[in-house]
Amino acid sequence: MNRVVTKFYEYGQKEIVYLKKKDSVLGSAIDQLGKVEREVIPDLYSALVYAIVGQLVSVKAVHTIWDRMQAKLGEITPENIARHSADDIQKCGMTMKKAVCIQSIAQTITAGKWDIEALRLLNDDEVIRQLTMLNGIGRWTAEMLLINSMERRDVVSWGDIAIRRGMMKLYNLSDLSKAEFEQYRRRYSPFGSVASIYLWAISFE
Repeated sequence: MNRVVTKFYEYGQKEIVYLKKKDSVLGSAIDQLGKVEREVIPDLYSALVYAIVGQLVSVKAVHTIWDRMQAKLGEITPENIARHSADDIQKCGMTMKKAVCIQSIAQTITAGKWDIEALRLLNDDEVIRQLTMLNGIGRWTAEMLLINSMERRDVVSWGDIAIRRGMMKLYNLSDLSKAEFEQYRRRYSPFGSVASIYLWAISFE
């Protein structure tokens, strides 16, 4: 079985020192947790498929479906996935809507109608704009691609329940408004993605 290649999100002392200086509460959590490794998928198409699979399901369910896809369908490339029917994809354990979305994007790429690699040249907002024009892709999915594939530096996703939960646990909040979230997000900037990595870890503690 050809496994999708992964690596760890690259960050170091510069980002850690900055975040600890900007936010002492987060700083204490960073000291307590140490270096948190976040696995990322450098290949854009397979990372996008992984993000689509991950919409509204648990981390455990994502891993199960992802392993099944690689075992049953083979390589997660546009060329290979375009050869499979939406039924084949759906049988790996996802909704038909997700399966159609994954197959449709593969076909759009292989037909030369969309160059996914061109996303690498765009700023974050433009990447989100282009991705959300695709059927079945919302802002959260686009933001996950920015962090978990492109390793962009300043993404904190309001749409991510685990990030919000991590923030609430960290600051001992019973509720979190969008305005409060934005306040913290701005505080972490320009290294919001590293803050997100820690908020995920806190959320699942």
